Amino acid sequence: MPITPNTFSEFVGDIKHKIRQAQTQALQSVNKQLIMLYWTIGQSIVQKQEQFGWGKSVVKELSDELQREFIGTKGFSVQNLWNMRLFFLTYQANQKLQTLSREISWSHNVKILQKIKDPFAQQFYMECTIKNRWSVRVLDHQIDNQSYEKFLINQTNFENTLPSEMQPAAAMLVKDEYTFDFLELNDQHTEKELESALIQKIREFLIQMGSDFSFMGNQYKLIVDDEEYFIDLMLYHRRLKALIAIELKIGKFKPEYAGKMGFYLTALNETVKLPDENPSIGIIVCKEKQRTTVEFSLRNESLIIPESMAQDFVFTGVLGKQAHSWLRN
Repeated sequence: MPITPNTFSEFVGDIKHKIRQAQTQALQSVNKQLIMLYWTIGQSIVQKQEQFGWGKSVVKELSDELQREFIGTKGFSVQNLWNMRLFFLTYQANQKLQTLSREISWSHNVKILQKIKDPFAQQFYMECTIKNRWSVRVLDHQIDNQSYEKFLINQTNFENTLPSEMQPAAAMLVKDEYTFDFLELNDQHTEKELESALIQKIREFLIQMGSDFSFMGNQYKLIVDDEEYFIDLMLYHRRLKALIAIELKIGKFKPEYAGKMGFYLTALNETVKLPDENPSIGIIVCKEKQRTTVEFSLRNESLIIPESMAQDFVFTGVLGKQAHSWLRN
């Protein structure tokens, strides 16, 4: 068969893709080996200091010897050897952080080590760096902007409902700020107008929600005891494998909103959720909320109510009780 422009173009494109894929894998492999080497060096420094009582001078002497032996090889400065020592000491008892640290560059690791001491915050920034492919500069900006702390100020009851090791992961599910300026609504809009505006600009809405969300429809119908109920917006989160129910409210948060959302989540879990999917998650959009009212609403329920300003709105999320069983896994 003669070579045609189309078949040859496809052939070349496929080869280029394979080359780029191999290059990426090679870089990832090199990075992991480098991180493991630095871990081993840091471990050796700590062990020898403990074994022989060596002081700080050993780091300077080791640096001199390594730089004389490996001329032109970067990474063996006194400061970097101290970073390796700190790297081992910081993560030696935390297997999760050890694993995550191999997925980011040494420069990212150093930035986190130097600026962050809380292991939950360290995990947060590592996972965000991996997921969002943050550069070192972006990571530095996010740390200075206190992104982790902004997640924590969301009004939740994670401390009472989740084990400590799950709290950072759960916090990452809720954004602190959502910007809905693209809706261009006036101050006197109705809930229906808000819903219509979001539907008309669904792409922008999903971008504000975050990655991995898919749109399933609006006025999503549920039937319970021959009665029809309608959820304003229904999304699906691919990574979590969970239905996301969204209710739109233009007034203040009211305790009954949490009860209504709880009903929707139970109905979704019992009648819509597939066996291999995780329990459903609910989000409530309100104009504003009083923190004490929300706290009392949460007192005996496993719900998430984070607070964030979005143009005129407060974005409020609710997570049903059943979700905590799989968050722990």
